Amino acid sequence: MQNIIEEIGLTPIEAKIYLTLVRKGPSPVGNITKETGVHRRTTYDILYRLRSKGLVSNIVLENKRYFEAVNPDRLLDLIKEKENSLKNIMPELKELYKSTKEKNEVLLFKGKKALKNVLEDQIKEGKEILFMGKPLEINELTKITFSRYYNNRIEKKLNNKILYYGKKYNIKKTKLSEIKFINIENKSSMSTFIYGDNVNIMLWKDEPIFIIIREKEIADGFKAQFNVLWNIAKK
Repeated sequence: MQNIIEEIGLTPIEAKIYLTLVRKGPSPVGNITKETGVHRRTTYDILYRLRSKGLVSNIVLENKRYFEAVNPDRLLDLIKEKENSLKNIMPELKELYKSTKEKNEVLLFKGKKALKNVLEDQIKEGKEILFMGKPLEINELTKITFSRYYNNRIEKKLNNKILYYGKKYNIKKTKLSEIKFINIENKSSMSTFIYGDNVNIMLWKDEPIFIIIREKEIADGFKAQFNVLWNIAKK
């Protein structure tokens, strides 16, 4: 029984003295000390702590102070009070938990088969997708993957801003997308996606390399660069 009472927040000595009063009824400190084996001064300290928790009251009879346990229902009240206190701070706790669970990592993928996972990551994030680079090379192997990606993006109603480097390509525009061109020399086969707090760098070659960076500051830096170029680009 004492172990259970301790679980609601009482120390072993508090639980021991409280149970003694439940069993013995109103008792002077001397009797409590004798029954529990706890030092008199310590017993006083514990009794006053229990009184502050609403578990013990005291009365004076014939000029002698007696302590008695209150109705055990008060233990249930203590549990409810703790539960209510926890509920009050739960939103803040969840925010703190969420902030520490934010992922800061770099993922590296190789090979055309990894393209599916990389594009699905953008859809799962559920944020606007920014793209800058040359048009992606879509062949028979990647056509189905990109087609599914476009359909999922539209289904999730995710806006897409596309910034192509170089000349104005004859590109078919998809729904929820806006395309601009910026006439800058760029022979690199690298392209970049920015979505939420993530940056996805794609290097197109015989064995493509895909890098996902999960870091808010880096993503914000790429977004700032994108916005500068977007504002001077032309449709």
